[in-house]
Amino acid sequence: MTNYSMTPISQPDPEIFALLEDLWKRHLPVTRERLDLLQQAVQMAVAGSLDETKRDEAQTVAHKLAGNLGMFGYREAGEIAGEIEHHFKTLVPSAANELSTYMQRLLASLDGHI
Repeated sequence: MTNYSMTPISQPDPEIFALLEDLWKRHLPVTRERLDLLQQAVQMAVAGSLDETKRDEAQTVAHKLAGNLGMFGYREAGEIAGEIEHHFKTLVPSAANELSTYMQRLLASLDGHI
């Protein structure tokens, strides 16, 4: 099983790594809020009640998550968030259930880290 904890690609200065870890911890509330918003939007899409404003917001949130998660070393989660962003960008009703699957994968990839 792969561990998706924050591990550097190369060995950075321990001080820099500690600063990044601290920044991640301070950023967690915003990350959790974004994940909650995204999950609500996915549920609305599956139910067929997602309006254009909420879709745009979800796409923006997914974009921010993709960048932030990747920056903090959660590469798989960042890639999944990018897929969710793409799905919201080109959302068709028949693909709404795919969003639910991606959301489950995103949360599973972050299990124990958020």
